[in-house]
Amino acid sequence: MIKVVIITSMESLQQRLERKGLRVSIQRLKILQYLDQHRVHPTVDDIYGALKKEMPSISKTTIYNTLDVLHKAGLVSCLTISPKEVRFDAEPKAHPHFFCLKCNRVLDLEEVICPHIKSHVDGNIVEEVHLYFKGICKKCKGGE
Repeated sequence: MIKVVIITSMESLQQRLERKGLRVSIQRLKILQYLDQHRVHPTVDDIYGALKKEMPSISKTTIYNTLDVLHKAGLVSCLTISPKEVRFDAEPKAHPHFFCLKCNRVLDLEEVICPHIKSHVDGNIVEEVHLYFKGICKKCKGGE
């Protein structure tokens, strides 16, 4: 089961960046904070729309570049669950997701039994694991 912990202090976010050897910037802090507080697997457009209000000078290029740096550092994960867009997840550890074909929401799955994820398989080094389920979510089918 994936435990969601929301980090609210900027100091904690700053420490996460520093532990990865990354320079601390307001853009990196704000993007990490947004992802941490909005566990809905947002797109770059979602993040840009939200941050533009409080940081009018931020650009989509800055967001793309920052997310790339955060992903390479292992602080966020990228989801390519839909061919139309890339989503971002504040939880970098491998875990399964569900994509609703009706409303396009991406949900974390906690009750799915996943095989033990190994760092090596048949002599190959595993760097990423993706497990996606696609269908109609409970909300769209009227069950929630």
